Amino acid sequence: MQGAAGENEKTVGVLGGMGPDATVDLMARVIAATPAADDVDHIHMIVDNNPKVPSRIKALIEGNGPTPAPALAVMARRLVAAGADFLVMPCNTAHYYYADIASAVDVPVINLIDLVVDRVLTALPDIRSVGLLASTAVQLTGLYHRRFETRGVCVDVPGVAGQEAVMALIKRVKSNAVERQHIEQYNAEAVSLQGRQVQCLVIACTELSVVADQLDIDLPVFDASQLLAEEIVRQVKGM
Repeated sequence: MQGAAGENEKTVGVLGGMGPDATVDLMARVIAATPAADDVDHIHMIVDNNPKVPSRIKALIEGNGPTPAPALAVMARRLVAAGADFLVMPCNTAHYYYADIASAVDVPVINLIDLVVDRVLTALPDIRSVGLLASTAVQLTGLYHRRFETRGVCVDVPGVAGQEAVMALIKRVKSNAVERQHIEQYNAEAVSLQGRQVQCLVIACTELSVVADQLDIDLPVFDASQLLAEEIVRQVKGM
């Protein structure tokens, strides 16, 4: 499947398109994190950048849309058929359907939520409070809350108005229409969380990861997309 320099390396399959910028951002992060002297040293990625997956917002927040689970299972099987040895999904919210994806294939599927929680607690073993910047659907489904709280860590989130600002930024990234005011509001929410004595921030939406370099805060920041990129490199390169 690969040249001699990488003939024993695994191929990663990416369930993408949720949204497209976030998928491209993950790929760029993988490339940047990969030690390479030439093309052949980079990682083989098979990407299904499918923006036609039914809306997670409509299904989980508005309650008037179809479940994306069948579409995600089809994507997973398609990626495995194309040669993927393991799968990843650069969308935190879509991990609500993780079990549907994992049960559809016979290769490992990295659970982004578990990965992030483990990395936070490994880096900060004594942490007791985390600030979560994520979509409202991630909050409503408790994807991070449950995992952190079972390990003795409280999760704090923006207030109602602040969360509306975060969602506005997420939607702006999806429509490629981010303006300075949205970044300023995003930073204001981060500062607000810091004022409530959280000990780190978790960027738990891959659209927010796209603009993570514009987050200006004096706290440890754990970016789900960056952690996923690093885990892909580790899985393939053994680093």
